[in-house]
Amino acid sequence: MEEFQLPELTFAKGHGTGNDFIIIPDPEGEHPLTAQHVAWLCDRHRGLGADGILRVIRAGALLDRGEISHLDEGIERDTWFMDYRNADGSLAEMCGNGVRVFAHWLYSRELTLNSCFPVGTRAGVKNVHVHSADLYLADVTVSMGTPAIMGESSCIFDNQHYSGWGIDMGNPHLACVVSDLTSDQLSQLDFRTAPEWDKQFFPHGVNVEILTPLTGSGEVNMRVYERGVGETLSCGTGTVAAAQAALLDSGRQHGTILVHIPGGRVEVSISAHDATLRGPSVILAEGKIAPIVARS
Repeated sequence: MEEFQLPELTFAKGHGTGNDFIIIPDPEGEHPLTAQHVAWLCDRHRGLGADGILRVIRAGALLDRGEISHLDEGIERDTWFMDYRNADGSLAEMCGNGVRVFAHWLYSRELTLNSCFPVGTRAGVKNVHVHSADLYLADVTVSMGTPAIMGESSCIFDNQHYSGWGIDMGNPHLACVVSDLTSDQLSQLDFRTAPEWDKQFFPHGVNVEILTPLTGSGEVNMRVYERGVGETLSCGTGTVAAAQAALLDSGRQHGTILVHIPGGRVEVSISAHDATLRGPSVILAEGKIAPIVARS
């Protein structure tokens, strides 16, 4: 096993509908995170345990340190940037649940005094609205951008063939609506093994959502297998992709959907110009990570 030094870090732990994150405040970029650091911290036995890491950093600091190559439109040097990492240490473009938790942290810790503000991500700027927040609980809406419908594709999951819509939310998704699937049947599917997908259609991997058809009351049930993580209790970008796929399956493109995931439920609204994701955020704890020698 390879040893490496883990620096002393301040951290917090939070989640959005069960999709859990370690928050690392690092405004000036003094603590670059390697893939080893991230994987160890996210390990649920040897580390703190999480689906990913939210590094809280100014966009200018990331740029100066060469961790991003440019600032997208709407992102200034002093914009707070969500430097998001999957549990395996890989970079991810975007995380809808993570943005809600990130916004909750910024607002509740008075790093911004406005309830509406931009957040920088590798998928561009995301505008957020904190409806209510205290140190521990918040209700947040994120402007997710317009879902880009890539076309139809398929995967093999638990020895079953699923067809669905490829949807780009800044990160890639394959959202599969199964016409006769019930919520009870969905809960019984085996999500322990990674799906097989079309690597030409999704050359950088894909998040796979399996969901029930849209009900008359505008609701769906969804489970997700996230690339670099495995099954999670929720995936923010995945709920938007699922809502878009459910609308397409019902012959529509726009509307408001309640998406039920194992970690709770969120509201997704899709219009011709934007998609928004509204849901809760919880910050559970704060502390310090000891400077130790870890093994991977």
